[in-house]
Amino acid sequence: MRRPVAVCHNIPIHSEMIIDLRSDTITKPTAAMLEAMMSANVGDDVYGEDPTINELQNRLAKIFGMEDALFCPSGTMCNQIAIRISTQPQDQVICEKRAHVYLYEGGGIAANSLASVRLLEGDRMRLTPEQIEENINPDDPHFPRTSLVCLENTCNKGGGSYYTLDQIAAVSEVTKRHGLKLHLDGARVFNALIETGEDAVEYGQHFDTISVCLSKGLGAPVGSVLIGAKADIYQAKRVRKMMGGGMRQAGILAAAGLHALDHHIDRLKDDHAMASRIESVLKECSWVETIYGVDTNIIAFRPDHQVFTSFQLVKQLAEQNILASTFDGGFVRFVTHLDIVGEMEEKVCEALRSF
Repeated sequence: MRRPVAVCHNIPIHSEMIIDLRSDTITKPTAAMLEAMMSANVGDDVYGEDPTINELQNRLAKIFGMEDALFCPSGTMCNQIAIRISTQPQDQVICEKRAHVYLYEGGGIAANSLASVRLLEGDRMRLTPEQIEENINPDDPHFPRTSLVCLENTCNKGGGSYYTLDQIAAVSEVTKRHGLKLHLDGARVFNALIETGEDAVEYGQHFDTISVCLSKGLGAPVGSVLIGAKADIYQAKRVRKMMGGGMRQAGILAAAGLHALDHHIDRLKDDHAMASRIESVLKECSWVETIYGVDTNIIAFRPDHQVFTSFQLVKQLAEQNILASTFDGGFVRFVTHLDIVGEMEEKVCEALRSF
């Protein structure tokens, strides 16, 4: 049976094998993950009675050395809950100008928390303690009260760049000294941890809340988890309920997350190694103008616009059944993941060399 036609930028794809590098969100559950899901022990999570969800929450809280956790349908919901419980109306959130919490969550900071945002520009999205301290508002009724700093790790629009633990600790020192909350959008935090070899428990000492996405490189079909102190997670449950995120026998989904934690963390190294190999090929291509350094599983590069634009390149790749996405500033993005296997990598490299 032929696979359904896929579309990227309105370009129909008709081949048996589609190499989808648009994102690591497109991964499908493995056979072993599906088996774990089908055999999950479930209950009503709104009553707190789903044993598989409880196990997942306890596991992630323990991994990061924090007190409690809350399973949610999406990373966006986790982030928006964290912002809501960490701010009051008229407060201000500091984040990088390309942060997911600002750009890609539907204006949620304004709608859900009635907060304003101070946008800073970091080095591939990484903010420094000095930047943050310089942008904390004085205690003056003319200004919104700065109450929360949000970091992203790894940094999506930074081309998969990451904060080291020392950098995080330095930011944490500033936020604690000024009485601010610190949230981590850790959608790809395990990519950072695998790359640096640093201890997740150390992260928990610096952040008030951490969101972890299960449906990106970890390969689960749905779900994210918000981690924090018991009092914060208790309040988070109230906000999750209001947002419609209270699910019932969702242990079927949590089982996929548990399987991912057991089997898919160490293999993130494979995704990083593949991204590095593709980067090496891009460096050989005369039509490539700029490449962000490949740190994890995201490759962001800009073609020479005199040869072709990012949209033209994406179209030409799609004609060879390779799907990619575009970034601001004329960049193209590849994201490696567990569904890019076998001969797919070589086909991508052959295509890049052919232009």
